Amino acid sequence: MTRRHLTFECEGARLVATLDTAPGRTALLLVSGGNEVRSGAWNGQARLAAGVAAQGYPVLRFDRRGVGDSEGINEGFRSAAPDIAAARQALLSQCPQVDRVIGMGNCDAASALMLAAGAGMDGLVLSNPWTIERESDEAPVQVVRDHYRRRLSDPAAIRRLLTGKVSLPALLRSLAHVLRKDPKADGDSLADLMKRGISGYQGTVRFLVAGKDRTGRAFLSRWDRADPRLHICPDASHSYVEPEAKEWLLRQVLEALRQ
Repeated sequence: MTRRHLTFECEGARLVATLDTAPGRTALLLVSGGNEVRSGAWNGQARLAAGVAAQGYPVLRFDRRGVGDSEGINEGFRSAAPDIAAARQALLSQCPQVDRVIGMGNCDAASALMLAAGAGMDGLVLSNPWTIERESDEAPVQVVRDHYRRRLSDPAAIRRLLTGKVSLPALLRSLAHVLRKDPKADGDSLADLMKRGISGYQGTVRFLVAGKDRTGRAFLSRWDRADPRLHICPDASHSYVEPEAKEWLLRQVLEALRQ
């Protein structure tokens, strides 16, 4: 396995990517979320790419327009489809033996792949898809309920409540939110658009959820929990930084590549 940098064009902008080479005919395209550069949080995507390539699968990760080393204007994940398509073509050009590409994204990168109807990938690994309309939105009721179920089973949290170390007004506001009914979907929410985006997708799909992540729990509150494509790592945080979570994530990605 060797690691090298390359550039490719997307609608007149020069994008920068890193390729971990390997002989396999199935490759992984890593899509970065938010304003995150291609190395990932805590260098997580770079480490994941090395681990996957060591098992024989080429991996390309890139900075989309306006992020990191790439040119252009950052217009957010909802406008990322051309970047993903250009990165896929660059991967195929650099690795001519590849005839199958699996796209993977965490957070709004997963959402971007769903909104792009799979973006031409042969399979998808969708981790903690972002379903919150705005950063200022309240957490879904189900997420808040889950939070309080966890807190009520924690003796330390109960002691804080009994000794007056918890803000009572804040607690009452949260409890009022918990008692509200879940709002009815209007069919045009981000989650609805994502569902429609992959409703006709024919490739393999694997949803990964970090059990300790607010974004992941928000996704679960808006998705069918009986979906057999769901895989949950209970003790993982958003970027899977825990040693056990890193190993779990690598296993899940390799299983998706082998499908």
